[in-house]
Amino acid sequence: MTGTTIAQAIPIAISPILTRIYTPEDFGVFALFIAITSIFGSIANGRYELAIMLPKKDEDAINIFALGFIITTCMSFTLLILVLLFQDYFVTLLKNDSIGVWLYFVPISVFFTGLFNILNYFNNRRKNYKDITNAIIFKSIVLAIVRLGVGFIKQGASGLVSGQILSQFAANTKLLKNIIKDKVLISKISKVKMIALARKYKDFPKYSMWAGLANALSTNFTNILISSFYSVSTLGFYSLVQRLLGMPASLISNSIGQVFFQQATKEKQETGKTTVSFNNTIKKLIFIGLPFFTVLFFTIEDLFAFVFGEEWRITGTYAQIVIPLFFIRFVVAPLTVMNVIFEKNHIGMYWQFSMLAVNVIVIYISSILNYTFVNYLYLSTLFNSLEYLLILYIIKNYNKD
Repeated sequence: MTGTTIAQAIPIAISPILTRIYTPEDFGVFALFIAITSIFGSIANGRYELAIMLPKKDEDAINIFALGFIITTCMSFTLLILVLLFQDYFVTLLKNDSIGVWLYFVPISVFFTGLFNILNYFNNRRKNYKDITNAIIFKSIVLAIVRLGVGFIKQGASGLVSGQILSQFAANTKLLKNIIKDKVLISKISKVKMIALARKYKDFPKYSMWAGLANALSTNFTNILISSFYSVSTLGFYSLVQRLLGMPASLISNSIGQVFFQQATKEKQETGKTTVSFNNTIKKLIFIGLPFFTVLFFTIEDLFAFVFGEEWRITGTYAQIVIPLFFIRFVVAPLTVMNVIFEKNHIGMYWQFSMLAVNVIVIYISSILNYTFVNYLYLSTLFNSLEYLLILYIIKNYNKD
C-alpha cells in the first residue's frame, strides 16, 4: 500500500502540468483509447489469471501462467487483424476522427495489459509484494517522463497514449524477471498440463471472463457513450475525475485486496471460511478510506480549480458528486474476490451484468430526458452505490453457509 501510494503520487503531482499542456479534448481522446483497451484487456487472459493463486503446486501455477500468455497473444493478434481491416468503420462508429491512428496501438496495449495481469498474480502468489510495488513505481516514473516530454514538444494526445504503452512495457519487464530466472519451474510447462488445468478451471472463462467483461463495459462503454451523447470535452473533464479519484483509491485498496486474496485463500483452505481475513480487511479499508474521502468531499471543487486551473473547476463539481460512490467502491471492490475464493464465479458474473445494465439504462434515460451531465452523475452515483452494497451483502454471507 505504501509503495503504490508513492507510485501514484508521481502522476498526480504532474497532473497540474498535464492540464496545462493537454486540452480537455486530448484527455477525451485518451479516455476513449483507455476505454477500448480496458474492455479487451479485462478478458485478455480468459480470466485464468485469477486461477494462478489457487493450486497448491507452483508447477500448476506456471502452466496456468503459460495458458494465460497464449490466450493474450491470440487475442492481441486477432485485434490487430480487425483494426487493419475495419479501422475506418470503427472511427465512424466512435464518432471521433482523432482516435483513428491510435486504434492501431490498441492490440499492443491489450497485450501488455494481459501480460501484466498474469505477472501480477504469479508474483502475488509468491508474496513478491516488494517487486510488484517496484514495478508500479517504475511504471509511474516512465509514464510521467513520457507524458511530460512528448507533451512539451507535440500537440494532441500523443504523449498520453505513448506514455501509457511505454509504462506498461516497463512494468512488465520488471515483473517478468522473477519468472524468467526460475529455469526449473519454466521447464515444467507442458501442453498436456495446460490443457488439463484449462479444463479444471473452466469456470473462469465460463463465468469470470464474462463478469470481467461486464465490469469493464459498465465503466468504459459508459465513457464511450458519454463522448457520443454529450461531448469528447465532457469526457475529457470527467476522465480527469476518474483518474485522480480512481487510480490512488483503486491501487491502495487493490494492494490491500491482493494481500486479502492470498490470506483469505489460505484461511479458506485451512478452516473452510474467511471470516478473520474478511473482517480485518474491511475494517482497514474503512479506516483508511473514510477520512480521506470525507476531507475530499468538502474541499475538492476549490482544490481542482486551484491546482489545475479555473478552466477545470467543473471537474471538481463532478468529483464531489461521485465521491460517495468512490468510497463505497474503495471498500467493496477488493472484497469481491470472495466470489473466486468460494468458487461463486456465477454470482460475480450476474452482478457485473446487472451493473452493466444499470449503467447503460441510466445514461440512455438521461439522454432521452435531456438531463444535464451533472444530473446524470447523480443518478449514476445512486444506482452504482446500491449495486456495490448489494454485492457486499451477498459475499459477506458466504461465511455463514
